[in-house]
Amino acid sequence: MEQGTATAADAATALGDEMSRFVRLITAWKQRSREDPGGGDRLLLARLVTCGPRRATDLAADTLLDLSTVSRQIRSLVDRGLVERRPDPEDRRGALLSATPDGVLAFQHYRDQRNEQLAVILEAWPAEDRYQLVRLFGRLNDDFAENRAQLFGGPPGATAPMATAAAHQGDPA
Repeated sequence: MEQGTATAADAATALGDEMSRFVRLITAWKQRSREDPGGGDRLLLARLVTCGPRRATDLAADTLLDLSTVSRQIRSLVDRGLVERRPDPEDRRGALLSATPDGVLAFQHYRDQRNEQLAVILEAWPAEDRYQLVRLFGRLNDDFAENRAQLFGGPPGATAPMATAAAHQGDPA
């Protein structure tokens, strides 16, 4: 695809091919992280650290995971002292989940590991290319989040928390 000459349809075809390849590579990376102790917890812990206390239902919506999956993983995080439950002050029947100090440390460890791996990959790239990659990838994620209902069948803006720069930086998975 030549720079500046691609139509939106041409770009969509090329991007779709690259996204499929990227998803396969990320799936392999995530599969390896699932084999690491605590690998499946990273996304939930990241959301709690970067976005603050949440109810399990909100955490499931934020992360696009099934509530039963979130509940099972949260139970494990609580048992290991990485997350705590407190009564929700707005609705005492519910509970707010938040990262403990040990949970914050685990999140920082996971994030540092991920960042070290990505830095190795990006080291040979020119600074401008790295900047543009981050800028454009963020823009693509923001557009996906904005168009979630159309793309994934859910309420518009339901993934808005995932579209923030802090959330992008925070997810170590």
